[in-house]
Amino acid sequence: MTESAAQTKLGRDVLVVDDSSTIRRSAEIFLKQAGYSVRLAEDGFEALSSIVQFPPALIFCDILMPRLDGFQTCSLIRSSEQFHHIPVVLLSSRDGLFDRARGVLSGASAYLTKPFTKDSLIKTVKNLLPAEIND
Repeated sequence: MTESAAQTKLGRDVLVVDDSSTIRRSAEIFLKQAGYSVRLAEDGFEALSSIVQFPPALIFCDILMPRLDGFQTCSLIRSSEQFHHIPVVLLSSRDGLFDRARGVLSGASAYLTKPFTKDSLIKTVKNLLPAEIND
């Protein structure tokens, strides 16, 4: 079994969904340095396809994306009997009450403001995944 497959099996697979290659790459670097396996998607449609093929332990999803935004993507995940349990963290440069409230209504597990730090990203993962996965 490859390292990536072993990490996925242990629930250390994280999906990062963002139309910004800079944000995707930053999150990927931070998460891989912390020992997580990372998959990337550019928008909600690509994310949903990825989730069906390889369900992740956690999803970071940008709010503002073309085609299918983060609120819609999160709502679709929450309405799926098979995937509703996967924590979804919405990412946004907006930190307003309206956006946070809309995130809660869409079923988000957490909300992280961009630009994020390595510490805030990893802390969010550790808060949402069981302790045995993070050890």
